Amino acid sequence: MWIDTHCHLDAAEFGADAAAERARARAAGVDWCVLPAVRADDFERVRALAHAWGDVYALGIHPLSVPQATDADLQRLEQALQRWRDDPRLVAVGEIGLDFFVPELAAEPQRSRQLTFFQAQLALAQRFGLPVILHVRRSVDVVVATLRALARRGMAPCGGIAHAFNGSLQQAQSLLALGCKLGFGGAATFDAAHRLRRLVAELPLEALVLETDAPDIPPQWLYVPAAQRAAGQAPPRNSPAQLPRIGAVLAQLRGLSPQALARATAANAAQVLPRLGALWRQHAA
Repeated sequence: MWIDTHCHLDAAEFGADAAAERARARAAGVDWCVLPAVRADDFERVRALAHAWGDVYALGIHPLSVPQATDADLQRLEQALQRWRDDPRLVAVGEIGLDFFVPELAAEPQRSRQLTFFQAQLALAQRFGLPVILHVRRSVDVVVATLRALARRGMAPCGGIAHAFNGSLQQAQSLLALGCKLGFGGAATFDAAHRLRRLVAELPLEALVLETDAPDIPPQWLYVPAAQRAAGQAPPRNSPAQLPRIGAVLAQLRGLSPQALARATAANAAQVLPRLGALWRQHAA
């Protein structure tokens, strides 16, 4: 059984194909997808899709959405978490975090605005007893410092997943110490991703969860080089149906069978997302 812990099937790139794409993933062995929202306008849709497909969802405001977001969107998030607080398919607050890869977001005033939204959403996660799905692109150290400050005050959220992790071993260990799992996917399938592949191979198995970030972060076999893109060749979209093949590559890095990696990473996802774990056990009974 494979669990895709990060998949944006509500994205415009899927359009009318979303249900068929989910069916292809299920046929490939992907039993669960976690659907994180990225804007307040997405909350209703990701919840509806999760219920329609037997999946789970998270609610949050993505750091790339912060420049367009308003304080009223934080209120909408609080209201949605309150309204659906007893929904067993609501498993986390996310996708939230910090993005310092985009230059205008790394500079003021957007840097401080991102941090304000991040801290507000962490507080909501703690209030509602939910883990978080973290966006940590070029921002792991600040994310870790923010989580540590909350932990010292007894206000840290209930664990979470550092999505698309691409940091150092020391940063990985810092996140693990804060109760997080680390999400790996298509980026680790590239032969040239030496540091990332070494992390996949050497981190404790209980640290890892799998993801696709579909329609983004394609694996190596879907990647279209920049020269071909410039010549007009459109890159294919990533899909949750790619997860078993991604998982097979990562299993080989660890010297495991794909089935063993699927079992272990599914158990890790069920641990860090307790409501997903409860649904999994219920369906297995």
